[in-house]
Amino acid sequence: MIEILPNWHPILVHFTVALLLTATLLFLMSAAGGGRAWAQACRTAAYWNLWIGAALTVATVAAGVYAFNTVRHIESAHAPMTDHRNWALATATLWWAIALWSALRYRTMPRPAPLFLAALAAGTLLISVTAWKGGELVYRHGVGVLPMPQAEGESNHAHGGMTESGPAASGGASGPAEQGR
Repeated sequence: MIEILPNWHPILVHFTVALLLTATLLFLMSAAGGGRAWAQACRTAAYWNLWIGAALTVATVAAGVYAFNTVRHIESAHAPMTDHRNWALATATLWWAIALWSALRYRTMPRPAPLFLAALAAGTLLISVTAWKGGELVYRHGVGVLPMPQAEGESNHAHGGMTESGPAASGGASGPAEQGR
């Protein structure tokens, strides 16, 4: 497995994103629940998700910096890689600040303050943009993936009415909805 995985950034980043977004959802649920027991349970889980996510972000950023400096890529992918890196560093900094804020206010903040919830919303927006840019690197530019083997001859292999170049040109059904006719 290690031969096909040049670094751990793709694995770490998914855990980081999941933990931080789960923390946001749990904080929102705790704010909506007021003083109810389940709201307190959500808040406790939110803190743990936030703190573990922020700690894991250190490894995620380190692996991302390693990936930035080591993955093979075409020249046209370098600018999007730099853009993703810059967004990621800004995003990580905001989440670390949110985690530090929450740790300092943990005992004195019985419910998430509106400003704290706004910071979580900003963090969610930043992490979404950063994730989108990372996905673009992989799926649009092929960064960090092995190249496809060269096919011998013309291939007309299709799934669900789609060929490699678009909808099947055989005149048959173009998708599952039309296959039942």
